[in-house]
Amino acid sequence: MSVGGSGAAPRARPTMRQVAALAGVGIKTVSRVINGEPNVSDAMIAKVREAADSLDYQPDLHAGNLRRADGRTKTLGLLVGSVANPFYGTVHRAVEEAATARGIAVFASSLDDDPDREEGLVSSFLQRRVDGLILTTVTKSQAYLAPELRRGTPLVFIDREPAGIEADAVVSDNAAGSALATRHLLEHGHRRIAYLGDLDSIQTARERRRGFLDELGRAGVATRDIPVIVDLHDEASANRAVLALLDSPNPPTALYTSQNLVTIGAITALRARSMQNRVALVGFDDISLADLLSPGITVVAQNPQRIGELAAQRLLARLDGDQTPAHPYIVPTELIARGSGEIGPNA
Repeated sequence: MSVGGSGAAPRARPTMRQVAALAGVGIKTVSRVINGEPNVSDAMIAKVREAADSLDYQPDLHAGNLRRADGRTKTLGLLVGSVANPFYGTVHRAVEEAATARGIAVFASSLDDDPDREEGLVSSFLQRRVDGLILTTVTKSQAYLAPELRRGTPLVFIDREPAGIEADAVVSDNAAGSALATRHLLEHGHRRIAYLGDLDSIQTARERRRGFLDELGRAGVATRDIPVIVDLHDEASANRAVLALLDSPNPPTALYTSQNLVTIGAITALRARSMQNRVALVGFDDISLADLLSPGITVVAQNPQRIGELAAQRLLARLDGDQTPAHPYIVPTELIARGSGEIGPNA
């Protein structure tokens, strides 16, 4: 069951004074525990932490500094999947442009698609009292953010929809875009199409795989012998996987790479075997210089600029008092034919 949403009245952030009162200790003791100072007994530490947890208290790194009359810091937190992925660089730039126009600074950090990093990075943003968060997440549930929603902290998710809470999300039409790429290869005569996907723990990767398999099913293509390789997350792992496919006794006539770094790894593998003009390739998400290669790389392009703009618009609207129900915003994809996806199976 989802929790959170925009219907409940915002609750004020708990203060150190409230933690002290609940724990039955002085404010200085709470401060020493929060700041990890020595000479505090284990029993006292446990008592203060239990009180802080029950109140969902977050330490204020700006305590003692002058605050604005409206309680805002004119800052936003932006958590992206990986700075190694150009997709997120474009999203970051779009968010920053929209925020800067309103005099708002953006704190950004990279998740590196590591679930163990997610809550710690989000907590770091909240300790800095950002006015809102734009998040790419990878954990199975974001219910840990329910207290922030109840306090009225605006949250907008990008690239992947949240689980366990109700919040705005701006995402590409992943399954439909994947089906579009698959249909394109089928229309050019391919039946043995290899799928190469990102980490299967990532929602978008699962959606793209679903779109691929569903489209094969609609075309009456048996999927039991279709190579489906997942958990590829960088160029090197994708390169190795494609080389193994090309060297196999029954290599595919086409490749569908469902992430831009995977696409780059596939390109290098095809060129290493001089097969770039014999094996078709369609990638999900555009890559730099794709139109300058020979053949040019056919892609299903996302629109990260629009994703970043829309995410920033939704967050700013929430800060301005928008109380409409949270829901996902779907950004369409577009197939761009450049040559590699139009190679036939008998090339």
